[in-house]
Amino acid sequence: MIEELQDVPAGVVGTRVSGRVTADDFRDFKPAMDRMLDAGEVRIIEVIGPDYEGFGPGGLLADVKQGFSTLTHMRAFKRTAVVTDKEWIGHTLHALAWMIPGEVALFGMDELDAAKQWAAG
Repeated sequence: MIEELQDVPAGVVGTRVSGRVTADDFRDFKPAMDRMLDAGEVRIIEVIGPDYEGFGPGGLLADVKQGFSTLTHMRAFKRTAVVTDKEWIGHTLHALAWMIPGEVALFGMDELDAAKQWAAG
């Protein structure tokens, strides 16, 4: 599941992923992604909680498709804050951060407020 967080600074879009993320979840999240891209400057907080289980049916393919659909907006991505206590997410992020446009930072679950400030900055 992908849900949009409401308690984030202006100009930042926050998401929380949980359970198994499916193609339907990405379809439902597309309007929020389009709003970010239309704003011209993308600042994201992605909270990956302890209940996150990975991709479900069609989720990985939908994630890749969504990523490719943003290629014309690469310069719009300013900051992405990933908030999680899952070690494997941190290792994966460090390995793949070079593929993510803009600045990327990893925060623990107890650092959500700091992640919000960093993403807004």
